[in-house]
Formats: sequence, structure tokens, C-alpha cells
Amino acid sequence: MNLKLMLVTFFVALNFSFLHAQDGVVRGTITDENGMYVPGASVMIQELKKGTVTNFDGEFTLVEIPEGNYDLSIKYLGYQTITKEVNVIAGETASVKIVLNATETTLGTVQIFGSGLSAQAKALNTQKNKTNITNIVSTEQIGKFPDANIGDAAKRIPGITMQVDQGEARNIIVRGLAPQLNSVTLNGSRVPSAEGDNRNVQMDLIPSDMIQTIEVNKAITPDMDGDALGGSVNLVTRSAPEDFRLSATVGSGINFITDKRILNGSFLIGDRTNDGKFGYMLSASINDNDFGSDNVEAEWSDEFEYNTGQQNAEGEDILEEVDVNPYAEVFETRKYLVQRVRRSFSANFDYRFNENNTIYLKSMYNWRDDRENRYALSSEILDGEDIGAGDFEIQNGNLTRFPAEVARETKGGIPGGRNQNRRLEDQRMQNYTLGGDHIFGNIKFDWMGSYAKASEERENERYMVYASEYAVNNDVSNSEKPLHTAVEDPSLSDFELDELTEEYQYTEEEDVNVFANAELPSDFFGYGDGIIKFGVRGRFKNKYRDNNFFEYEPLTGGMETLADVDTQSFSGDDFLAGDQYVPGTFVSAPYLGNLDLNNADLFESEAVQDEYLSENFEVKENVYAGYIMTNQKVSEKLSVLAGIRLEATQIESIGNEVIYNEDGDFEGSMEVKDESDYVNVLPGVHLKYDLNDKTVLRFAWTNTLSRPNYIDLVPYQAINNEDEEISLGNTELNPTTSMNFDFMAEYYFSSVGILSGGVFYKDINDFVYTYVVEDEATGYEIYQPFNGDDARIYGAEIAFQRQLDFLPGFAKNFSIYTNYTFLNSTANGIRNEDGDERGELELPGSSPNMFNASLSYADKKFSARLSSNFSDAYLDELGGNAFEDRYYDHQFFLDFNVSYSINKNLRIYADLNNITNQPLRYYQGSSKRTMQMEFYERRLTFGLKYDLY
Repeated sequence: MNLKLMLVTFFVALNFSFLHAQDGVVRGTITDENGMYVPGASVMIQELKKGTVTNFDGEFTLVEIPEGNYDLSIKYLGYQTITKEVNVIAGETASVKIVLNATETTLGTVQIFGSGLSAQAKALNTQKNKTNITNIVSTEQIGKFPDANIGDAAKRIPGITMQVDQGEARNIIVRGLAPQLNSVTLNGSRVPSAEGDNRNVQMDLIPSDMIQTIEVNKAITPDMDGDALGGSVNLVTRSAPEDFRLSATVGSGINFITDKRILNGSFLIGDRTNDGKFGYMLSASINDNDFGSDNVEAEWSDEFEYNTGQQNAEGEDILEEVDVNPYAEVFETRKYLVQRVRRSFSANFDYRFNENNTIYLKSMYNWRDDRENRYALSSEILDGEDIGAGDFEIQNGNLTRFPAEVARETKGGIPGGRNQNRRLEDQRMQNYTLGGDHIFGNIKFDWMGSYAKASEERENERYMVYASEYAVNNDVSNSEKPLHTAVEDPSLSDFELDELTEEYQYTEEEDVNVFANAELPSDFFGYGDGIIKFGVRGRFKNKYRDNNFFEYEPLTGGMETLADVDTQSFSGDDFLAGDQYVPGTFVSAPYLGNLDLNNADLFESEAVQDEYLSENFEVKENVYAGYIMTNQKVSEKLSVLAGIRLEATQIESIGNEVIYNEDGDFEGSMEVKDESDYVNVLPGVHLKYDLNDKTVLRFAWTNTLSRPNYIDLVPYQAINNEDEEISLGNTELNPTTSMNFDFMAEYYFSSVGILSGGVFYKDINDFVYTYVVEDEATGYEIYQPFNGDDARIYGAEIAFQRQLDFLPGFAKNFSIYTNYTFLNSTANGIRNEDGDERGELELPGSSPNMFNASLSYADKKFSARLSSNFSDAYLDELGGNAFEDRYYDHQFFLDFNVSYSINKNLRIYADLNNITNQPLRYYQGSSKRTMQMEFYERRLTFGLKYDLY
């Protein structure tokens, strides 16, 4: 499907539309009594068998309507069917506005609390009338959960789990597929990634109160981007209302880990002119959170060797290998202090020239400051040649004592301004979209152009390390709680200045998107509602990373040992991981921040190019796409959507090959360029069978892809002499492709609820994994991305949500929201460090069990909800063998929120998050071997929310 063919098809269709100029068009908007849009409503002219569904802005369009008077039938789940008379004149567009009044149209079994149609009704009606398999969550539903960012809100959806960063949900996993294998869009435009080495979209960057609807498409249609192996998550912002809308929230709270405050506030205001042509919606949000975390990390080994004190014929030391049980060769205790300030601004406008032509401008700017200090106590076993026969102890195969290099590291930044002696991570995401919706005769035509940019900048990130060497006890009593302690406690003067550095990191991704779609009526089988839709799309992406790294050597005295500088101690703090962990004493953040590193009389600086050159890159990725599809009613109950999408990808990448001499010293670098291109053909079929008004059966066969991470495509080479590792890019990587099969059955309760269940299967080819092998020349481990052979995922989902209105008395005010997802995955073609295939493994990122449940109570004034979220442990990252594989451990979150309506417009609320004090935990090879455990404690927020409709 090329551009020329698309244009020819469009002009043929345009001419065809004018042949039907004697027909008319019906366009309308459906709102509730408060002027809030009603999405997902079914609009039908029964005598013509013509029907459609309102979009997220409550709008609908019916074309090819013969001249005459008709009754529009509006069906909405949980509400009585209403009719609206409309007069259609040939060659003209009839405009109608319909208001659904909840108190007048509600069926007798439904309880209405508050004002307007319920959020649950809006979401379920939209989901019910979608052709493809979709989950919809509206902003009002989001507000019923204590979720500050859109990532925490998304984890409530069936089949979704989230990876956590500093206690907030960041990276989304859909149906067991890793974050980079899913797409995230904002109003249909791709959200760029600020991550340096992958395609992950940072979901915790976007506040939940800035989004109107979360739409998770688990089976994509041909008019959607094809790079969504797991699914496509579309975030819809609020559009201009039909009537004046004002809402504001102000709140505070406390983080129990630091006993520091939380501040949050938001507002939105929107209206439309009296003639209904111009509308606007302005919103803003801020969240200032001063918190932290307590962290323990370890790297495990099952190999140990020591120096026998003898030499071979070449004069080299003879090392003896000893069989030992797994032990923590590297151990760290970390204390984080973080202040996260998240700001978001949105301005959306639209102008209706007439009934047939509307243009809109949507914009969002998200800006987050992460100010962080990190204090890390680390100990690492010395190399074998530095360990003598009497320097270690082994008891029952356990290495219980050995010499180690112990370091005390402070991470900070410069003083003043936004830094405040902390490392400042400045993350921004902005999106500007201009689009239009038009009707030409019987053709619906829409277009959009957007510019989006994501960036992450870390200026003046400083590290100061004091180190010493001494014997440590390796506590082997509990591998889930690894621990190194000094055999004899050293003094601060035993720690000498080891490293003083400052680095700068900048990553930027720009996305330019343009698309155009045309839709015309086409009834193949005589049952009405048929359409043909086609379109073209271009996506032009540019991503680059620009880092540097400097080391500083003091030219004057006064900082030789840790005893010579200002320090800060954390020994008295209650460490959440356990009282046995004592971070100890470190260089204070103000002392580090106030060092005048750019004063040549005080410090000598040196750029350490091998620390950053290999990480700098630029990738240009252009995607040209076209599609054609049709949606037809084959019978009164069965509809079929079928189509094909073609995507052509062109990639240009620039990286650096870092060159070292035979002693491992940096000698220089060489810029390397490469190009690649490929074409993917992606057919798809969706079947929807309406068994009755309440029961829907769905089946989908789709084909999707995922492009490799940017850094994987760069022809770079990096050698880490300290860790004895070599990292390489691979420009020959193929995109990962998947053939997907989905079946879903849904039953919708009259009282606005759902019982659904389904199964799915994904046949994946060319998935990307990191191959680890030992370099024969140096003995270093080589890390390089490769395509595996194939992988398979199959699973099942079940969901239930309903108000328990069949119970007597006050019990009818309770509601249940619950869902469960089961996954099973296998991956073939993965090789271990010896080059041998490892056999069938789990596909990284696939959690076998995911579960959400909440119990809520709501009457006319009071509401409360207890919410839980569980995801099982899963393989996160492949190592060179099974012992080195990294797993993301299971997590169980429990949250509680309560609110009370003082009157129609004003309510108070309180949220308690992370009641279970759930840590982020990784383990290595076995669940008994902790690699990382990070604790965040509970968080309490409370405040006032005001709504004026």
C-alpha cells in the first residue's frame, strides 16, 4: 500500500461521495446534565439500520442518510433507551444535541450517587461498543483509587503490571511483554521516551488527574501503529466541555520514611462560547513529594580463587580455585533522600467552523525535578591475586571471611537554585497536536500533525568516594538478607580519597507524527453500518544522547581521609531493610556541593572519555505506513473488521567505537555509522458477535512488531576494565514480530457492571535478548544484543465489577472490582556463555499471575475503597547462565482511600498508600538470593476537591 495508491483511492471515494449528494448527514453530541461528555453511547436509526457509537468527546456522525424525518435511538448501558427526532435535508448536515439526565433515564436497579452519569457507566459503554478487545478506564474511575500518576492508575487494568521506581509505577508491562514492546500514545500521538538506552515511556511522569481516559487496546486494528506487541495504551486528555467547568484540588500529606510533607494541587477550567463554536480546556497540576528509600544490593558468585604464593615458569602467580557455596561478592547498603516535584500543564482548544468542519489544538507539558542524594556503603571482594592463603575462611563450604575493598560514596550536586546540593534529574515531556475532523459529502476525513519531545538532563552530578581495604565477615545465615560487616571497625581516617567526579548526562527524543484517514460508507451484506477506511502515516523520530565525565584531583591538602572533611551519619536511622544494616558516615552533601571543582588552583581535571563516549549516540528512525480496512455487519449480530497495514522503517545510527591499547588504557575513539531498513506487512481480522443486548463475544487475529532499543542498534563498542566487561551494539538486529490470537466473552449487567473472560496466544519471532560470552583474548565478558529464535505466550483473563445492588439495606452500596490474569511463556534460541542453547526459558517480563481487587462503599455522601494489586515474580534479565539470571520479585500493594461530600461541589478526601510497605526486590537465579531490596514505607495524603459544573 503506497502513497500513490492511497491518493487514488481517496479521490475515487471523494467522487463517489458526490454522487450521493442527495443524502444528508446527522452529527451530534451527547452530554449528561452537567455538560460532561457521554462516550460509548449507541446511536441508531432503526428503519435505516444505520448506527454508530459516540467517541470520547460524546460526538457521533451518521452519513448517507436519505432526506426525511427519523427517530434517533440512544442506548446506554444501565439506562433506559431514549429517542430524539431529527429532520434530514438532502446535501445538508443536521446537528443535534442530546442530554442524558441520570435521574430520568436510570433503570430502577441502578443506584446513582453524586451527580451525572457514573464513571463506570461511561467506561463500560465505551468498552462494550468497541470493535476490538479493549479496556477503558475513565478519569472519574481513576479518582476513586489513590493513584498520583498514570502508571499507578494503569496497574489496576487486567493484564497489566508495572515496574516500580522509587515507590511509583514507572514502566508498563502488558500481557507479560516488556515495556519497550508496548506503545504509549497521547491523543493518538506517540509519547517519546526520555530513557537513554531503551524505548520505555516513563508513566510516572504524567499525573493521573491530567488524563480523561486510559484506553488499553490489547488487539490493535489496522489504523493503529503496528509496533505494539503487548498492546497499545492511549492516554486521552480532556477536551473543551459543552458548558462551564471548574475543578480544583488542594492537599497535603506525609511520607513516613522521612516524616517529610507532601504538597499537591490541581485545577481545570473550561467553557464554550455561546454560539458553540470555540471551546477551551485549561488544566494544571503540581505534586511536591519529599521522600526517600532504604536499599540493600548484592551481586552473587559461586567461584572463588586465591594466590598460593607460588609462581609458574613464566613468573606469574599461581591461583588456586576453591569450591564454595554462592556468596555475595559485592554488597551495598544505600540511603536515598529524594524530592520529586512533578508539574503538568495542558491547554486544549477546538473551533467548529460549521457542522462539517472542526479543528483542534491539544497540548501538554510535563516537567519533573528529581533531587536526589545517595549515600552508599559498598564492599567488594578483592581479586584472587590479592588474596593470600590466610586471608579468608571457609566453613562448611561457605566463604565467611575475606578481604574487600570498602567504599563510602556520596552522590550530590551543586548548591543553590533547583539543585540544592542534590543531583538534579530534569525530565520533561511535551506534546503539541493540531488536527481536524471534516465531512466531504459522505466521506469522513480526519488529519493530525504532532510534535513531541522528551528529555532527561543531569547537570553537575557529583560523586565523592573514600575507600579502604580490610577484612569483612560474610554473613551466610540468611541469603535473603545478605550482609557484610567489618571484622574490626575501621576509623574514618582509614578511608582515603579514592574518586572525585562530576558528570553531565543528556538524552533527548523528538517525534514528528503526521497522518490522514478517510472513511466512507459501504454496506456489503445489507445490514447497514458498513464502512471502508484507509489512511497514511509518517513518523519521524530522532534520538540522541550526549554525556561527559570528568575526574578531579585535589592540588591542596585537607581532604586526604574521611576524617578531614565534613560528614553526615545515618547510623541512628531505623533502616527499613533491617536494624542489622547501618549505612554509617559519609561526606556531607553540602561539603561536596560547595567544592569549587572548576578552580584550576584547587583541582586538576581530566575528561575520562572511555566513561561516556561509547554511550553517546544518535539514531534517526523514519516510519512510513499505510492501511486499508473495512468494518461490516455480516448479520444482525455479527460484525467483521478486516484490513492490512504496511510499515516501512528506515534507520540511520551513529555511535562511537572506543579504542584501548593492550594494557587496557584509552587511546582514542572512532565514529561509526550504519543504516538499515525493513518492511512489515501486518494483516488483521476482528470478529464481534452480539449474542444479545448484554453479551458480546470477540475474536481477533492480529500481527504486530517491536523495533529494537535504540542503543542496541548503534555500532558502538565499550570496554569496562574495572568490571572486565565489553559491551557491543548490533546493527543487524531484526524487529521482533508476533502473530496474536485473542478470544473474549463479556457479559454486561444492567446495573452497570461486567463479567468477562478470555484467552490469548502470541507466537513471537526474533525477540531480542542480551547474549553474554567470555572473550577468549581478554577473559572479559562480552554483552551484545542478539535475536532469539521464537517465543510463545498464552494466557487467560477474567474480570468482574459490579455494584452489589441485589443485597438488602446499606449492603447494596458496596461494589466489587476484581480481575485476574494468568500467563505462561517459553523462549527458544537463547544461548549461554558457552554458546550452548539453554533450552526453553520464560520470556523476560512475563509475570505468570496478576491480580487486582477492591471493595468499595458509596452512598450519597460517603465513599471508601480498599484496593489491592498483586503481580508474581518473573524473569527480568538474562545472564550468561541460569545462576546469573535476574528476576523481578512478586509484589503486593494495599491502598485505602476515603472521601466525604460536604455538598454537591465540595468534598474532602484521604489516601493511605503502600500499607504493606512493599519493597522493590530483585533476586539472582534463586528467590533466596537477594540482588536488591528497596523499601519506601507508607504515604498518607489528604485534602479538598471542589467541582463546579
